[in-house]
Amino acid sequence: MLSIANRNLKIFFRDRAAVLFSLLAVFIILGLYVVFLGDTLASSLPVIEGASVLINSWVLAGILAVTSVTSTMGAFGIMVEDRSRKILKDFTTSPLRRSRLTGGYILSACSVGVIMSVVTFILGELYILVLDGELLPLLSILKVLGLIVLSVLASSSIVFFITTFLRSQNAFSAASTVIGTLIGFLTGIYVPMGSLPEAVQWVIKVFPISHAGVLIRNVMLEHPMEVSFNGAPAKALTEFTDSMGVVYHFGSYQVESWVSIVILLATTVLFFGLSLLSVSRKNR
Repeated sequence: MLSIANRNLKIFFRDRAAVLFSLLAVFIILGLYVVFLGDTLASSLPVIEGASVLINSWVLAGILAVTSVTSTMGAFGIMVEDRSRKILKDFTTSPLRRSRLTGGYILSACSVGVIMSVVTFILGELYILVLDGELLPLLSILKVLGLIVLSVLASSSIVFFITTFLRSQNAFSAASTVIGTLIGFLTGIYVPMGSLPEAVQWVIKVFPISHAGVLIRNVMLEHPMEVSFNGAPAKALTEFTDSMGVVYHFGSYQVESWVSIVILLATTVLFFGLSLLSVSRKNR
C-alpha cells in the first residue's frame, strides 16, 4: 500500500500541470478577490480596526476548505488515468491485494490534500503577517492543522466516490472543471452567505465540506474579530458572523462546532463506505 501511495505522490508532484490544475478553484477565488471581492467585502464592513486582516483571514479559511477538495480531486486523477490506460487492471492481476491497492490511492490522495492545504495555510499566514497582521497562536495553528486533516478526509471520501464512476480522462477533466468551479459557491466564499437567497444558503449549509470552512473560520477569525469588534455592540458581531458564514443557523438553532465535526466524520465514513462498495461491485 505504501509503495502504491509513494508512486502516486511522485507522479502527481512531477506533473506541474496537474498540481496547478488542482488549485484552479483557489486561483479563481484569488482572482475574484483581487478584482472585486475584496472591495465588496471591505465596503460591507463599517470602518473598523483591522478590517483587512479580518477579511484576509476569512478568505484564507475558505481557501483551505476549497483546497482540500480540489487537491484530492487532482490526486485521484491518477487512479482514473491508470484505469483508462489499463494499468489498474495490471495491478489487479498482480499478487497485490485489491484492498491495499485501493488503500494506496486513498492514502496518496489524502497526503496530497494535507500537503497542499498546509502549504496554502503557511503562505496565507505569511501574507497576513506582511499586511501588519499577526500569526495565529500555537494552539490555534494546531487546531487549524487538525481541521485540515478532517476536511481532507471528508473531501477525499466524496471525491473518491465520484471518481469510481469516471472511466476516462475526458470525463475526469469535465468533472474536475465543474467541481473546481462550483466548490467556491458550495463553501460560501465567492459570495458572503448573507447576500444569498435563503434557499441557496440552505444548499450551502447542507453541503458537508462547507462545515470545514465554518470550523476553520471560527479558529482563524477568533482573534481578528476580538480586535475589530472590540467595544462594538454585540449585535454588530452577530450580524457579521451570520452574514459571513462564521456560524450556521437552521431556523433558531445555531450549529455547534461539535455538530460540524460529527457531520464531517459521518461524511468520511459514509462516502468511503459507498466508494469501497462501488469498487468491489465493479471488480466482480
